[in-house]
Amino acid sequence: MKRKNTDIVISGGGIAGLTAAAAFGTAGFDVVVIDPAPPVTNIDDAGADLRTTAFLQPAQRLLEDAGLWDRLAPFATPLDVMRIVDAAAEPPVVRDFDAADISDQPFGWNLPNWLLRREMVDRLAELDRVEFRPGVGFSAMVPRLNETLVTLSDDASLRAKLVIGADGRHSAVRQAAGIDTKTTRYGQKAVVFAVTHDAPHDNVSTEIHRAGGPFTLVPLPDYDGSPCSAVVWMDAGPEIHRLAELPAEAFESAANDRSAWRYGPLKLATRRTVWPIISQTAARLTAPRTALMAEAAHVMPPIGAQGLNMSLKDLACLLDLAATHDLGSPQMLDAYARKRHPDIKLRVAGIDALNRASIMGNPALQTLRAKGIEALYGVKPVRQTLMEMGLGAR
Repeated sequence: MKRKNTDIVISGGGIAGLTAAAAFGTAGFDVVVIDPAPPVTNIDDAGADLRTTAFLQPAQRLLEDAGLWDRLAPFATPLDVMRIVDAAAEPPVVRDFDAADISDQPFGWNLPNWLLRREMVDRLAELDRVEFRPGVGFSAMVPRLNETLVTLSDDASLRAKLVIGADGRHSAVRQAAGIDTKTTRYGQKAVVFAVTHDAPHDNVSTEIHRAGGPFTLVPLPDYDGSPCSAVVWMDAGPEIHRLAELPAEAFESAANDRSAWRYGPLKLATRRTVWPIISQTAARLTAPRTALMAEAAHVMPPIGAQGLNMSLKDLACLLDLAATHDLGSPQMLDAYARKRHPDIKLRVAGIDALNRASIMGNPALQTLRAKGIEALYGVKPVRQTLMEMGLGAR
């Protein structure tokens, strides 16, 4: 079988990998993107990813440059306010972090993951330099001085200057490169679903804390004429499995109680899916002719919309370096590791601390958490700095 030459092989057809393929293809690089699982692009199909992704402000420029933003904007719900509620306190502590304090734009925009895959796959079909091979996975690679030989699961062979591992927390590329990981397990899982509710969300993302983990409602477009939000409900693993198996009416009752009725009665709009919650970092971000990004490099609990936006910072860094360095060279990869490692380390540690604070069940610690929220919010320069850090502006 003839070996195909390309600039970049991207392993991983999730949101990060598809975005990377669109970005590099638009920038003029030849790209082959592979994933053993074809993308599910319809909400009603089995295996559809019902989670949502909040793209923060800095992501908009990258998505525009990749030719994606115009496709996504019509479906995007703005996130104007991040509301933190500590419902364990009496009375509850409620603080609003308003994007208007630091910008004339929203914090970001929220979109369903299944829809993102649909629009991104359609974008790749427009790009002559990008070849998408769904149903084909990464098998092995042999790095050489100026290229890497990549073998795929269908026995096809590619010759590439750079391999990008964007293939998730169990990354085959990372394993082939011999890169270890550090994993933290919290005993948590998340049940993910969408709801309709009587009260309008007013483009407010609401994170409600009690014990076990946050209950987060993120705005979506109206569904069947009613306000709609995506929900990520984190708690101990056995409790999440119990909740996920409840009949719909009993589950809705539990969700209403956990949400402190902030939006009025919640009604299920989708089925429920369960996801594990961990933190994980790769020991190294690079190997010869190889770069890790997204969940192949870092995983964290879904708090503060940091996960995918950190992935896009990985991608932006790789794009910048590819424009000024020999693609896949040691100099390019060394620069990537130097630039991204400190930010990844800081943000994973920060989200770890926030998640541990949210888990707290001890009343004294919950009181301390509520006081901390009040203190951070109460000083305007501190509040503004926290919001800018959350966006990645600092």
